[in-house]
Amino acid sequence: MEVRDDSSRLRGLRIVHLIETDAPGGAERMLVHMITELEAAGCHNVVVLPRGGEGWISGQLAGTGATTEYFELDRPVSPDCARWLVSLFRRQRIAIAHSHEFMMAVYGAWAAWRAGVPHVVTMHGGRYYAGRLRRRLALRAAVAMSGRLVAVSQPLVSQLSHDLWIRPTRITTIANGVRFTPAVRSTLRGELALSDADHLVVAVGNLYPVKGHTHLLEALAQLASTYPQLHVAIAGRGELAGALKRQAADSGLAARVHFLGLRQDIANILAAADVFVLPSLSEGLPLALLEAMFAARPIVATAVGDVPVALAGGAAGQLVPPGDPTALARAIDRLLAQPFEAQQLGHRAQVRATAEYGIERTVQRYAALYERLLANGADARA
Repeated sequence: MEVRDDSSRLRGLRIVHLIETDAPGGAERMLVHMITELEAAGCHNVVVLPRGGEGWISGQLAGTGATTEYFELDRPVSPDCARWLVSLFRRQRIAIAHSHEFMMAVYGAWAAWRAGVPHVVTMHGGRYYAGRLRRRLALRAAVAMSGRLVAVSQPLVSQLSHDLWIRPTRITTIANGVRFTPAVRSTLRGELALSDADHLVVAVGNLYPVKGHTHLLEALAQLASTYPQLHVAIAGRGELAGALKRQAADSGLAARVHFLGLRQDIANILAAADVFVLPSLSEGLPLALLEAMFAARPIVATAVGDVPVALAGGAAGQLVPPGDPTALARAIDRLLAQPFEAQQLGHRAQVRATAEYGIERTVQRYAALYERLLANGADARA
């Protein structure tokens, strides 16, 4: 593969990745893709996860060669955890430390500074740090101690620049990427007892307010009479599951809304979709969107984060304002009513994804960043 050839100069590099959660989400899935590729390129990766987590990341990385270590936080600010990380970096002879999201950015930056290891921070879009001045100051200090701050989208660069009082030029944008093999056929329609005449709209994302699923259900209610055989399937789990089920029932649509829960067979789910919808209120660059693009699905998505960039300003998918169920309904209606246009849109999305959003391209850019940081200091290879 191209990325493995280009990153061969990093063969033998020992990298530690730190992340504060161990449940299936966008940042976690991106991390799994990265580590898998880096292992295949000849790097050795250590992933630091919270003790007592779900074990999702370690399960996904089984057999790749990556090593798992577990941190414990006995209090919100834990000197013991920070000292343990310093010891880990030294014991594992780490060359590069790479932290993901706020909490581990702070701990990882301090530990890397003490251990004399170059440090990279990637922010994937979560801004829960932004509401408290103390957290913003902590992240700003972590960035100051780090070799580079990376954001997954250009709008996130602007947010971080504003939140942390730093120049945008100090932030590197590296877009997410995925390794995706589209399914030839899907079993989902049979699972849901749908006929060939039924229309199926699919959304993939955890059931949190920011994902905007309530607006998708409102759009379905507006389309229900025009498309009496229209169904919606949502893959994901989360705190709004009960509320969304009640919303579907109150609209008389319970039989036409299917909550799939946490699924690993995303290619299978996407292959069943007539239309993929991303109704999010905020995003960086969501992996679910990229997977739908690779699967050549006709897409309706809200114009948030780098979604408009991924969809080429609307040339590779329908863009609608966030929080606008009427606009969602109109865009879905257009694609259902014009299947040839929908097919062409899906094809353009697939072509763009193949050219721009493969995991190889993403890892290539991180490998180049690692090399630049190592060139500025000691090369701590195995």
